Amino acid sequence: MASPDEPLRVALCQLRAGPDPDENVDRALARIDEAADRGARLVCLPELFRSPYPCQGQDPARFALAEPVPGPTSERLAKRAATREVVLVTTLFERRTAGVYHNTAVVIDGDGRLAGTYRKMHIPDDPLYNEKFYFTPGDDGFCAHDTAAGRIGALVCWDQWFPEAARLTALCGARLLVYPTAIGWQFDEGPEVDAAQHDAWETVQRGHAIANGLFVVAVNRVGQEDEIRFWGQSFVADPFGRVLGRASSSEEETLVVDCDLGLVERVRHNWPFLRDRRIDAYGDLVRRVRD
Repeated sequence: MASPDEPLRVALCQLRAGPDPDENVDRALARIDEAADRGARLVCLPELFRSPYPCQGQDPARFALAEPVPGPTSERLAKRAATREVVLVTTLFERRTAGVYHNTAVVIDGDGRLAGTYRKMHIPDDPLYNEKFYFTPGDDGFCAHDTAAGRIGALVCWDQWFPEAARLTALCGARLLVYPTAIGWQFDEGPEVDAAQHDAWETVQRGHAIANGLFVVAVNRVGQEDEIRFWGQSFVADPFGRVLGRASSSEEETLVVDCDLGLVERVRHNWPFLRDRRIDAYGDLVRRVRD
């Protein structure tokens, strides 16, 4: 496991998706090799990287993309992780059983072991993001996983907007919070609205980094897919919310960032938000609204 005082080199593989799942996996494996060659010990791939984003419409044929976890794709990733001695984080379209499917984050350790999974809890149902048609909400709760790169929490895309998810994952001991993502502009609303939407997305995640005193790693897909323009701009924020690196808005890229994991402890000494939580006063958070 990574020392808390040792810098961790993290790679964010910002990818496009073509129509052939096997080719998409091949291209992801090549990016993993590139990241390892550049010294990365943690490599992150976008949400559902194996295919074009499947949820722009409601098509039962797309359930054929699903596979078990462990399964063929996770095993290919595990073999490459073991060969290159890197920790991998991404999500897969999981077939749990007949009629039950999840958008599942997989965390693969540097020896190829499946360190853990997280099934996406917050499932969107927006224009061109018809995820409720495909995915059952996760029922395993929030978690973090011990790996050779440290204790990692993985959440997925829409989870990014919910402070409760980030906080509960931080309380599980995560030092890095990884968000595999597929987000973009689905309407032509002009550059001002586009900029505002992107800024909100980045700002809320930087806030999670600050409020929880950890690193946030958001790895997005990029490029035009049908009606969505995925905006890329994968980034890493440190526990002060500072953006340490940001990828292109339009191109594939392997962004490599060094993270000083010792900063987590130092920041939490001075900003002890976890210490000062009033857990005796938060019971109403489990209610939909307060009357």
